[in-house]
Amino acid sequence: MDFDRIPNRIGTHASKWDNMEGFSGVSPEDGISMFVADMDFDAADCIRDAIRQEAENGYLGYFGNVEPVTRAVCDWMHGTHGWDVQPDWVSYSHGVVSGFGMVLEAFSDPGEAIVLFTPVYHAFFRKAEAKGRRILQSELVQRDGRYEMDLDALAGQLTGEERIAVLCSPHNPGGRMWEPAEISALADFCAEHDLLLLSDEIHMDLVFPGARHVPTALAAPQATDRLVTITAASKGFNIAGGETGFIIVEDAELRAKIDAVQKSFGGTPNRFGMLMTKAALTEGRAWSEACRAYLAENFAIWKERIGALPGVEVMDMQSTYLSWVDFSNTGMTPEETNRRIRQDARIAQSPGAQFGKGGESFHRFNLAMPRARLMEAIDRLEKAFGDLQ
Repeated sequence: MDFDRIPNRIGTHASKWDNMEGFSGVSPEDGISMFVADMDFDAADCIRDAIRQEAENGYLGYFGNVEPVTRAVCDWMHGTHGWDVQPDWVSYSHGVVSGFGMVLEAFSDPGEAIVLFTPVYHAFFRKAEAKGRRILQSELVQRDGRYEMDLDALAGQLTGEERIAVLCSPHNPGGRMWEPAEISALADFCAEHDLLLLSDEIHMDLVFPGARHVPTALAAPQATDRLVTITAASKGFNIAGGETGFIIVEDAELRAKIDAVQKSFGGTPNRFGMLMTKAALTEGRAWSEACRAYLAENFAIWKERIGALPGVEVMDMQSTYLSWVDFSNTGMTPEETNRRIRQDARIAQSPGAQFGKGGESFHRFNLAMPRARLMEAIDRLEKAFGDLQ
């Protein structure tokens, strides 16, 4: 668990580094990648051992018997989140974004709309548009330095053609931990307006020490008949390359609709993704705890120094490793702040506009990196914005 080790990921098929120049114009040779949401840390030894053992076994065919993996998922949900998930509630997708697409197909038709609470994870937009769904953006409001949903405003926006409301919990990019009362209120809203509630909880295992994630299923037990949860071990354990997501649905009628879509896709789970998931959830707790403590300290350092730049506000967070930073009070346009970050600081970040309404003046920075590299990024940003008064 040496989180201080600085790996060289250039040329290793790491999209975060090998794709950064095409995305941002920042070369990996002299730049720092802070955009794609994976961590510059080695995976836990138990995960790497599971891969080695499977390779040594020699058989790399279709994956069967998901039961041991499903049991690991259920045990982890119970032991970590207090959620008693039953094995028949769990099915698998080729990553969470793929699972998101399955839910769109199962519960909406082309031309119908979904509700996104923006700013929010940009892949939701791409997948919905690719599926021919319209997007209603319900802009989050800032109160006391954190995001809140404005359900009254959303009620006035609805046209009757919306079928699904999407909750990102914990929130990406804001790092917000929603209160159970807020989640319950959203569930009641969905019942009133006949909306499926889709809860994306992929960041549930990245909660900082001292905080606790409450699954939507526990915060809103009244929503069982309209709730679908999608999540994965991929973010919490840095195994996104395994492309293995979980779709958790308690209601049998909802599950049947998901199953029908999955059957139309065909295929079997990713062999290595499933085995990495099992290893992570059965043997990776110590690594997870150490990693989350390291990330919390990274954020504390980042917030203190970047938040000290005049006109720059770092949104507080209790989870994820994706810091949401507002440059609106610098007096600069988003184009100018983007230029300084990329050309002057040589950092590849995620511009806020791609996260939808309300994100235009922000930038998202991935802090999941060895501390020495984080300090270098901070030094570069302080120099790039050193003329601020």
